[in-house]
Order: sequence, then C-alpha cells, then structure tokens
Amino acid sequence: MKSLLIVFFTLAVGALVGFTVLNNEKSAKNEQILIEEFVPVTVKENTVNTSTVSFIDRGTMKASWYGPQFHGKYTANGEVYDQMAFTAAHKSLSFGTLLKVTNPRNGRSVIVRINDRGPYIEGRDLDLSKGAAIELGLLKKGVGRVKIQEVTLGEGKNPTAMIN
Repeated sequence: MKSLLIVFFTLAVGALVGFTVLNNEKSAKNEQILIEEFVPVTVKENTVNTSTVSFIDRGTMKASWYGPQFHGKYTANGEVYDQMAFTAAHKSLSFGTLLKVTNPRNGRSVIVRINDRGPYIEGRDLDLSKGAAIELGLLKKGVGRVKIQEVTLGEGKNPTAMIN
C-alpha cells in the first residue's frame, strides 16, 4: 500500500510539474505572438526599416470608449474584442489602419489598430477600447477631442496591410 501511495504521489507531482512547464511554454508562445503582431518581420520580400515609419496628420476627432458590454464578442473584422487591447472602431477607415491618438489635455499618446465599426452615437468619430482610454486618461470623462495621426511606412503605406 505504501509503495502504491509513493507511485501515486510521484505521478501527481510529475503531472503538476509537466503542466506548469507546458503552461509556461504556452504563455511564452502567446507573448511572442502578441509581440510579433505589432512588430512586422517581412514586408513584401523586404525587411521593415523602422526609420521609414511616419505619421500623417489627420486632424482631430471626438473620441469615446467602449468596453465591458462588448468584451469577448466579435468585432466587425471578425476578431474577438479585448477591451484592454489598444484597438478602436471607426466608421470608414480600413481594418488594420494604425492611428497614433494623442490627448491634447495631458499629452499622452497611444497607437491603436482599427478592428471594428462605430461609433454609433451622433457627433462621435472614434470609439477607443477601454485600455486605450485608460492610457489616454479619457476613462472617467468618457468623451474627448483627440489628435489623430495615421501611422505609415515610407511612401504612405499602412504597415499592417504590408505584412505577409
């Protein structure tokens, strides 16, 4: 009986250690995927040169934020909405467009990726994810005028549209 308990205990500890190692590998892989999502590796047979990134002034927009009621649901481009990711909804900008959004009241900026459609409230131009609103300091106020710059590579090309 004692040897059976020792074998059971050894198997249980081994399984726990194996699960932990496997889970850490998955976590590291997921972190790598998140990092690679925003760091393009190849661009139509050429390596991305970060010195070619530029910002095109798109003026100001009235921005609001959305989050909890849509978290985990599908966005207009088919991905699952993560309220803490740096994403945004716009009525007509192409999915994948990167925008540098700056709050002129505090100078804080964040880069968001368009992955949804909206906002659907009259007079608003951009719906930010909750994570982006927190970073910009717009969470409490809910709505604010922000400065918009489109992030481009070299000759005005959108970085996400060029990733293989």
